[in-house]
Amino acid sequence: MRIVIVGLRGIPDVQGGVERHVEKLAPRLVELGCDVHVIGRRAYQPVDVFPAWKGVILHAVWTPKNRYLEAPLHTFLSVLYSVILRPHVIHFHAIGPSLFVPFARLLGFRVVVTHHGPDYERAKWGGMAKNILRLGEYAGMRYSNARISISETISNLVMKKYKKNCFLIPNGVEAPAFRKDSGVLEEFGLVPKKYVLMVSRFVPEKNHHDLIKAFDKLKLAGWKLVFVGRADHQDSYSSRLLSEKASNHDIIFTGFKSGDNLANLYYHAGVFVLPSSHEGLPIALLEALSFGLPVVASNIPANLEVGLPEEQYFKLGDSEDLAEKIRLMANRSTDDDFREKISAEVIKRYDWDVIADKTVAVYESL
Repeated sequence: MRIVIVGLRGIPDVQGGVERHVEKLAPRLVELGCDVHVIGRRAYQPVDVFPAWKGVILHAVWTPKNRYLEAPLHTFLSVLYSVILRPHVIHFHAIGPSLFVPFARLLGFRVVVTHHGPDYERAKWGGMAKNILRLGEYAGMRYSNARISISETISNLVMKKYKKNCFLIPNGVEAPAFRKDSGVLEEFGLVPKKYVLMVSRFVPEKNHHDLIKAFDKLKLAGWKLVFVGRADHQDSYSSRLLSEKASNHDIIFTGFKSGDNLANLYYHAGVFVLPSSHEGLPIALLEALSFGLPVVASNIPANLEVGLPEEQYFKLGDSEDLAEKIRLMANRSTDDDFREKISAEVIKRYDWDVIADKTVAVYESL
């Protein structure tokens, strides 16, 4: 069964939740007997270095690197390119690219759409972009052959708005393998179990500044605040965020990290925080839990669905409450029994192998 995956920047080691999802899922689909092709954007996907990666065939299609044009134009070109590949199924990821689901159906393709969240709620988009995203959601949910949602919250949204059922298949995590010291802590002057970690792109809905305010209130002796990630497109938000380093030497920006470097930053962190106002089902949060980290997350529906204890959620936008919860979790940063328990629970619940099996079952149902 040949599967073409579209709607993402690319894999491997490309920043973004959808990209991380496909990076973990696609090789497992290959192991289950699928012939998997991922069409990425030439500006992001290192196809010249990895023309085939873990059995997944990578294709890079040109598109301008522009916040507003690159995703829709790339998806349109990817659907046209798929005519050459002749897949059994085109699998669209996210609602923006799903604007072209009707076009794919007109070309005779069977289509699966994974809904990763209502992206029109993201703060970075203006009115026109939000309307286009809503139209993409409508097109994807109404005209696809099958729909997958990564959370119960999204499934309920789709049923309420479109009277369509979704296969509920969440994001996943892997059991963290032993990671040798990559030197990343020494590079940034970090002490194990003495830093607060956040991993995300630099976009407004992640609310980095709420975390900075809370960290400033805490005055945790010897602790640092570490942001892993970067902006896809430089803008006023990312520029303002990076300016914080000049006024506070306890704030560290590492840039985008992956592989052993990212694993080391997770493994040695004292507390992980996700203060965002919009998520689908956050992979970064699940990965932090897989490393056994004490975590603090905003009390939005997607985060609540993970089912953390009440004391690990804070009221969205309330830096005082966030500071209090971070202080509580910081006291558990060296509790190895606590870490082992939460790691085992999340790995069992969000197993990528089970997720791959369920995804193939969706393909076979068409």
